[in-house]
Amino acid sequence: MAAGERVVVVGAGVAGLTTAVVLAEAGVSVHVIAEEVPGVTSLAAGAMWGPYLVEPKDKVDQWGERSLEIFRRLAKDPATGVRLASGIEASRTAEAPPDWATTLPGFRPCGPAELPAGFSTGYRFTVPLIDMPTYLDYLLRRLDAAGGTVERRRLASLADAGPATVIINCTGLGAKTLLPDPDLRPIRGQHVVVTNPGLTEFFSEDTGLSSDLLCFYPHGDTVVLGGTAIDGEGGLTSDDKAAAGILARCAEVEPRLAAARVLEHRIGARPARATVRVEADWQEDGAVVVHNYGHGGAGVTLSWGCAEATRALLSPI
Repeated sequence: MAAGERVVVVGAGVAGLTTAVVLAEAGVSVHVIAEEVPGVTSLAAGAMWGPYLVEPKDKVDQWGERSLEIFRRLAKDPATGVRLASGIEASRTAEAPPDWATTLPGFRPCGPAELPAGFSTGYRFTVPLIDMPTYLDYLLRRLDAAGGTVERRRLASLADAGPATVIINCTGLGAKTLLPDPDLRPIRGQHVVVTNPGLTEFFSEDTGLSSDLLCFYPHGDTVVLGGTAIDGEGGLTSDDKAAAGILARCAEVEPRLAAARVLEHRIGARPARATVRVEADWQEDGAVVVHNYGHGGAGVTLSWGCAEATRALLSPI
């Protein structure tokens, strides 16, 4: 695209804000429209880099690697909310590690003494952890510095976002009704944020397709405990029973968490579909819509790679 042409990005979650930053810093006139700034689902993320049940694998690997490269660079600045942390991903069954983990710095199998009771295998590695409230605020500051603008407004359709040379759809689960996209479905996630009793390392269980997750991510004075992944549910009301289960599972692995004070509950609806959608769509009226949504639980992990892929789609327009 020529510098100065107006692009509207719909959505202010991690996908929308990252895409807006990439375009604005390339000289594109960017205007973000979203009902909530930043998006609640992105605010609710844990968040640790790592591809999470998303396809297509070849593109996901590329997008994830590019994002990992950028997060490593961002981790050098504490103001971004990104840091490199070591920790363990473990399993209660004897399974091979995920292929993405084996290439990370410090990767090695855990000895039996390093694993909590009930776990048979585990792997240690170093990976970016992202404190999402801080990180999303950083993206908003960076967008503002690049000349991008933000408007809080609910849209009845993508057409309401005009006039614009291009509309970029980063609406996540909102695309189910805005387009509509019947292939989208919500996966409800809940985290509990507690005071940090002194943890510096993360822990994550490979729970497969279970709706009950087990992970904790320390971010300075707080720890984000997880979680849930309830397929087909999109409600954002806190579930006290689910929260109690999260606290119990995490405290079983790390007893110090049992006495931690609960600060807040974070709930989001992951936008899942069979494949992540990053593609251009030419409308009958000649308008161009570029889609960047459907990341499921890997929105943060794929954010920079998908944003750059979105920008590349604008080159011939």
